[in-house]
Amino acid sequence: QSPREITRRDAAKLLAALPAALFFSNAELEKARKFVDDALGAAARGTAYAPKFFTAAEYRTVRVLVDMIIPRDERSGSATDAGVPEFMDFWMSDRPGSQKWMRDGLTWIDAQSNSRFGKPFADASQTQREAILNDIAWPARAPQSMAAGVGFFNRFRDLTASGFWSSEI
Repeated sequence: QSPREITRRDAAKLLAALPAALFFSNAELEKARKFVDDALGAAARGTAYAPKFFTAAEYRTVRVLVDMIIPRDERSGSATDAGVPEFMDFWMSDRPGSQKWMRDGLTWIDAQSNSRFGKPFADASQTQREAILNDIAWPARAPQSMAAGVGFFNRFRDLTASGFWSSEI
């Protein structure tokens, strides 16, 4: 493929290889995959997944945000279909030293949405959510006032890609 023909999904797959390699050993990836497979299997049997790290509101936001990053398309399922929210919950539960940035970032994105639209991010319209992400997704274009959101979103996007591309889907 030429650089002009690369899809967003292909680019995410390429970028995901580095974060996964940095964050997980092969043994850790296997442990995470088993955890996610067990969680998805339980959900298929009618047992809802109960997050261990995320609050209910945070988990709802995570599910919305990961699917904005990797939505379902004609080739495969979405990030939630791949178990990325469960993967993130496992990752956060297993690494207490990494929890602060996630919790602070989810608080930041909800505060932005509440300030701009009078509702949490998960309750905002698709257009409203996209407006927030457009302000933070491209670091070189983001205003300095959005630095906290930019830092959060970059890490969140990397973790989303790592979870998706290490999944069965």
